Amino acid sequence: MKTIKKLIGAAAFSCLAPIASANSLSVCVFDVIGANGDVFNLMKDYALDAKTIGLDLELKPYTDEGVAVGDFNAGQCDAVAATDLRTRPFNRFTGSVSAVGALPTYDDLRTLLATLAQDRAAPLMKSGGYEVLGILPIGAGYLFTNDRTVDSAAELAGKRMATLDYQKDAIHMVNYVKATVVPSDITNFAGKFNNGSVDTAYAPAFAYEALELYKGLEPNGGVVNYTLSQLTVQIIVRDELVADETAQQARQIAWNMFPQTMDLIARQESAIPDNVWIQISTEDKEGYQEMFRQNRIQMRDGSSGAPTVYDSRMLALMANIRCTSNPGASECTAADRE
Repeated sequence: MKTIKKLIGAAAFSCLAPIASANSLSVCVFDVIGANGDVFNLMKDYALDAKTIGLDLELKPYTDEGVAVGDFNAGQCDAVAATDLRTRPFNRFTGSVSAVGALPTYDDLRTLLATLAQDRAAPLMKSGGYEVLGILPIGAGYLFTNDRTVDSAAELAGKRMATLDYQKDAIHMVNYVKATVVPSDITNFAGKFNNGSVDTAYAPAFAYEALELYKGLEPNGGVVNYTLSQLTVQIIVRDELVADETAQQARQIAWNMFPQTMDLIARQESAIPDNVWIQISTEDKEGYQEMFRQNRIQMRDGSSGAPTVYDSRMLALMANIRCTSNPGASECTAADRE
């Protein structure tokens, strides 16, 4: 009888052990500034709230995004928090949030992230053995240029553009406007812009001060006040490590942080002086939107020599959001609407 009880106890323990280990997760966190950066601080807040749902997250800071993702792939971490540009291979659907020109306003971004945090979106958070535990916005991507006369796509022809060498959509767009791709990564693009090796760079507003991009703007540069894309940090975990209900609660925690993250982004954008922003006309903005839309379609279908990058379901969702907020836009009645 004692032997049977021991066997039952051992079996029960073996069933409980995976759950116990799943509640304690190591997370490779990318922040270009490291443990003192804004993203890492946001992740500390996320981890604190995650304790309320039984997740104990051990955060490991990385200043090199490639190394962070590489360590995750190698099993050195149970989860990774990195930009969607790097996490796209784990989930193309959520990785398409940053599709060029797809979310022109923060109101559109709010609508999208609120939708993705709902229970009914949970199946889309899983792909290929991985699951998205949360999405945190880090700001619109803007074009930083050392020549403030550059206020149209045509004027980008021949300009040297720092382009992340793993970001296929950006490479396609740079080639499309006949600019010159200068292969870069997130650890060196700022240095290239600041020392004049490139004419333009693409980054959220935080880079103006944190990466000292104001140096590269001197003396005649500026930041084009047009949203090229909405950049996010996405938290990816191996899906067998977290129960479905807990994963959904974790995504809700990230969504609840939206006001906090937007306050941070607003402060970062307001730190850029008014005279540094380059304003473009409404007509030019409409032209950009159509150019980007055609490029998104190409990168959805892999047509016209473009790589297949974007998920059609996400593009359709974002198109619906744009047409709800701006129903008069020409794209909303286009025959090739996304």
